[in-house]
Amino acid sequence: MGNINDNGQSATRPITTTTGEDYKLVGFSKFVRTNPKSDRFTVKRFHHVEFWCGDATNTARRFSWGLGMPIVAKSDLSTGNFSHASYLLRSGDLQFLFTAPYSPSITTDSNSSASIPTFHRSTFLSFSAAHGLAVRAVAVEVDDVDFAFSTSVANGAIPSSPPLTLGDGAVIAEVRLYGDVVLRYVSFKTQNPNFCFLPGFESAIGESVPLDFGIRRLDHAVGNVHELVAAVSYVKGFTGFHEFAEFTAEDVGTSESGLNSVVLANNDETVLIPMNEPVYGTKRKSQIQTFLEHNEGPGVQHLALASDDIFNTLREMRKRSGLGGFEFMPSPPPTYYKNLKNRAGDVLTETQIKECEELGILVDRDDQGTLLQIFTKPLGDRPTIFIEIIQRVGCMMNDDKGKLYQKGGCGGFGKGNFSELFKSIEEYEKTLEAKIAA
Repeated sequence: MGNINDNGQSATRPITTTTGEDYKLVGFSKFVRTNPKSDRFTVKRFHHVEFWCGDATNTARRFSWGLGMPIVAKSDLSTGNFSHASYLLRSGDLQFLFTAPYSPSITTDSNSSASIPTFHRSTFLSFSAAHGLAVRAVAVEVDDVDFAFSTSVANGAIPSSPPLTLGDGAVIAEVRLYGDVVLRYVSFKTQNPNFCFLPGFESAIGESVPLDFGIRRLDHAVGNVHELVAAVSYVKGFTGFHEFAEFTAEDVGTSESGLNSVVLANNDETVLIPMNEPVYGTKRKSQIQTFLEHNEGPGVQHLALASDDIFNTLREMRKRSGLGGFEFMPSPPPTYYKNLKNRAGDVLTETQIKECEELGILVDRDDQGTLLQIFTKPLGDRPTIFIEIIQRVGCMMNDDKGKLYQKGGCGGFGKGNFSELFKSIEEYEKTLEAKIAA
């Protein structure tokens, strides 16, 4: 299915409008990381991620239970929203928004009451039919939405929604990111806005179980696309983001399949947007191609959620696997953990290495720090979007005010674990293929 516009119709302009002739993949070994501070507008941080789903109530509750993120804000019939139901989950700085439509018959002008005015029922229906449960918007907080939007469009971004003032100094706008996913800009003209998330939302604190598994922020949001160079050139062109990391099939593939990947980052390297493309001619179909087929085009493949204690996070999440929570990809073989002491024994204690094996946590490192990571199985019916839980160790710095912070991307993106992840996904896909063949 083609990209959809705000009226739910097939968009006439493709998302990737540049040829990318000025950018070529070089691979991990030849890639040199630099930060040219080239952002075209100030991007502060990830603000939220919005999922579009068929039933926001039950989807939000499942994610709340499975991730330890309480529902803290709502916009629905009880708040006067006759267009859509939206529920916000929050843990630390991580915010997930789940949105589903109401019937247009309940009001003559349902969108006038929408708290997210870029939501349109016709667009939702096309999106949902094509992608199932999926991310519609990756939202970033910027200094000035009007400037960010106009600058983006002037530099090639395909507009999805012009700047809209929501009230109380909050403004949003959207441009196409890839496929039917939009990059949403959010800014606030007042330092202490008088609302719990965005205007039109009311507090829902106390209406769900007060859980906390230690997840604190969105580390990166990964997209799968058909043509990586064109997609990277498009996003770089309108944001000014720089290349943060790069991997080719030679770096991260297996004997059966692989991918090419580029990570883009803002000036502060707090907003990381990796994108993957499939490779062809391998023994098996690339998992990226499988995603593109089941998702009916490009989309968000996974969201990496950073924990301040991955061991506690995983213990709590695994308690709920099969009980309304999320299940995880199979653990690597015992030999992986036998070698782990040699690879990370200077960072992890023997007890922590044992916990990694018990919980199925993968460990990798780069020249700056260490990465602990694990991946869930797909979140819904389709083998598409999943979640990664990570913890980064090391790379602690002081900012210009003396405040301690961790450099973005510390420990890398699991280059040394890609083959293990691929093997797990390949084995998972084989079980699906066996059932289809039967």
